[in-house]
Amino acid sequence: MQVKDIMTTNLKTVTPDTPVKDLAMMMVMEHISGAPVVDEENNLVGIISEKDILQHMFPDLNELMNDTKPDFEEMERNYNSTINMTVKDLMTPNVASVAPDIPCLKAASMMWLRKFRRIPVAENGKLVGIVSIGDVHRAIFKSSMMG
Repeated sequence: MQVKDIMTTNLKTVTPDTPVKDLAMMMVMEHISGAPVVDEENNLVGIISEKDILQHMFPDLNELMNDTKPDFEEMERNYNSTINMTVKDLMTPNVASVAPDIPCLKAASMMWLRKFRRIPVAENGKLVGIVSIGDVHRAIFKSSMMG
């Protein structure tokens, strides 16, 4: 079984210039936790997740250790300034991807080793889909039940 057999192709994507506010609304409305970032020609240029947005809002460990009481009002203000940024300010560039014609277990191994829940599928740099650990698990479960 290859990645192309189980990947999702009906994708929600954003561009580097997408306002984080629009991305956050899409995440909430579509119940997704991230999106591939593409340019006008559908080249994969990065990925962005809820974690990237929230990481910008929360204090880092040093601030937490030095501050006896975290200022949660300040964190909310940080969120407001964060959603006024654009995707390029928070995305992970040069993102790892997999080819559609590799075995799905190879893709799962890459995700497992890198602690990713999902990985974009690209062909010649162009985004063609996304595959998640859950997609792989479901596919393997179905094939083992049928076999």
